[in-house]
Amino acid sequence: MDADARHVIYFSREPDTALCGQFDARGWRVDLAASARDVRRAAQRGVATAGLLDFAAGYRPADLRELEPCLTIPQVGWIAATSRGQLADAMLRHLIRDYCFDYVTVPYEMTRIVETVGHAYGMVTLTEPAPQPAGQGRSEGEMVGTCDAMLALFKMIRRVATTDAPVFISGESGTGKELTALAIHERSPRASAPFVAINCGAIPSTLLQAELFGYERGAFTGAHQRKIGRVEGAQGGTLFLDEIGDLPLDSQASLLRFLQEGKIERLGGHASVPIDVRVICATHIDLEAALRDGRFREDLYHRLCVLKIEEPPLRARGKDIEVLARHMLERFQGDAHRRLRGFSPDAIASLYGYAWPGNVRELINRVRRGIVMSEGRMITAADLELGDYAALAPVSLVEAREAAERQVIEQALLRHRGRFADAARELGVSRVTLYRLMCAHGMRDRGDTFDGFVPPAPAEPSRRAC
Repeated sequence: MDADARHVIYFSREPDTALCGQFDARGWRVDLAASARDVRRAAQRGVATAGLLDFAAGYRPADLRELEPCLTIPQVGWIAATSRGQLADAMLRHLIRDYCFDYVTVPYEMTRIVETVGHAYGMVTLTEPAPQPAGQGRSEGEMVGTCDAMLALFKMIRRVATTDAPVFISGESGTGKELTALAIHERSPRASAPFVAINCGAIPSTLLQAELFGYERGAFTGAHQRKIGRVEGAQGGTLFLDEIGDLPLDSQASLLRFLQEGKIERLGGHASVPIDVRVICATHIDLEAALRDGRFREDLYHRLCVLKIEEPPLRARGKDIEVLARHMLERFQGDAHRRLRGFSPDAIASLYGYAWPGNVRELINRVRRGIVMSEGRMITAADLELGDYAALAPVSLVEAREAAERQVIEQALLRHRGRFADAARELGVSRVTLYRLMCAHGMRDRGDTFDGFVPPAPAEPSRRAC
């Protein structure tokens, strides 16, 4: 399938061949879909696509229920076609309000509906991530980034993956140290063997020895059978020791012996078990300060820190903050009850104005919260709980103009208690223009916020797309 062509998914029980001809004449490739399964198959190409939902041709309630999950697929701009009276169906109204850019009513001019679908397609392309320059990597497994620090990190991952030397990863909490360790493992000759991660700070010190090295039957009360430890479970693969700085001194001594000899002894056992693993460790604390304070053994430090990787904090990654936020929005889009178009200008400003003490982990949590809490088609700074930081970051003239326009529209609707025609008259625009502006600002599905707000009546023959 040609990913570079403009595609329109035409969902209909009785597709109109004349309309298909109109699309074809305008350079569109039409993908006919008679069921939700066909829609899903056509929409999962990962490229921008338009969609026409022909409800006027008839549907069953079951069709609508099966169709809804398909409408959440990113990068498809949906337009609905309905006949008079169909909008009395609550389920149909829900699908059009929350997932469609616009709708038209029959009878309609075919050239007009092709233009409307084209507008929806144009809006979808605006939300796509900007293409990367040829040859410039932007991801390493689950890690995403385009800044110099991340590109250097990706290069370092590929270099250290070819060796068996121990790796020490330092960085603040939430920067993705385990993802870096996993990326090293997956690019190493040990990729087909286990990757075993242990959080040294989460295991009680009294159980740490048994958890790391295992035990024999009868080693202590309750040891009814032999248990293989986590170190032995990583045989042939990679052992990732997270928060190594929280390891108690007695466990540090046992770990040092294992690193020196390549053997372990299970608790209660007497035989040495040879172990072949690659060790990667990480911590958010300053190990050099821990050395000076006597909280970490110097000989173990030098054993572990053969190759050192510094994980950059999120606040130092520039445009990556926005790239990551959009990546997470696409990944967790399914958490929303409506189709989201992206982040509002004030949300983007707040992303850059905030210091991100929790780094990527905090960004993920805030984006997921914004997806759930958003009332419109755009996630705002308030949805991210970052409203206080929106004004701290510089904004472009275009962003400032869009924010001011949105605010003026909201205030006019509030002053006139949602009376759409009166608000349009005060603003000096037509009802259709106000409707289009509300669509552009992601305000269309927030009509129920204003008492008495009703979109333009469906009796009109067509609507201009947002």
